[in-house]
Amino acid sequence: MASKKILFINPLHTDVFDEEFRTQFERFKSPDTVVDVVSFAGPGPIHVEYNCYEAMVIPELIRTVKKAEEDGYDAAILGCFYDPALRACREVAEKMVVTAPAEAALHIATTLGENFSILVGRKKWIPEMKENVHKYGFTHKLASFKSLELGVHDFQKDPEETKRRIRAAANEAIEKDGADVIVLGCTGEFGFFDSLQQELGVPVIDASCAPFKYAEFLVEIKQKLSWTHSKKVGYQSPPAKEVEEFNLYNPVLSKK
Repeated sequence: MASKKILFINPLHTDVFDEEFRTQFERFKSPDTVVDVVSFAGPGPIHVEYNCYEAMVIPELIRTVKKAEEDGYDAAILGCFYDPALRACREVAEKMVVTAPAEAALHIATTLGENFSILVGRKKWIPEMKENVHKYGFTHKLASFKSLELGVHDFQKDPEETKRRIRAAANEAIEKDGADVIVLGCTGEFGFFDSLQQELGVPVIDASCAPFKYAEFLVEIKQKLSWTHSKKVGYQSPPAKEVEEFNLYNPVLSKK
């Protein structure tokens, strides 16, 4: 059986969640999967709740994806529910599988139920996430967005309070909005899905587990069936000559 080597990229300038992600993946991974978790060093955004912060981490994210392929990874996961630069990262990865939380979670959710609701941290996140729902073709399956009024670094501060808010929002989504699948719309909402779905009686999709298991699936169908990202149109890689001329994957140095 071919092994799968997967890199989860937490696109934040902090490693505060890295060990928790690693522990979770080790719990759910296939026996033949090797998984690593990385975040970014140096000063920079420790969350990407704002679109401008997201834009700031994208160059480093693209370079990390490129290096992951050079280091022999079979898949890279862009660990933010905004799915930052997913198309760009698929362009720069010539053969490696690349996926992200929203894409994976929504494909899984729409397979498991009729309508989904997404539980986000703050209302600020909803516009971009709603754009992604539309982009992925699932607008007709979206029951609602619910805001928990918590920031990325708030979810794990008081787990019982977070769980209470998720439970209340999920019950409202199920009873009033017609959702039969709940999607946790932030990778920081880890550790809650298992017990909550037993209480709620519907699938609760974790935003870090979903892309991880989806990456395993995509690697497996690539290895066994040769199905992978098409490089014919949208995911076509840039010409090697331009990559070299533009010094594309190296840090940009400002001129004095």
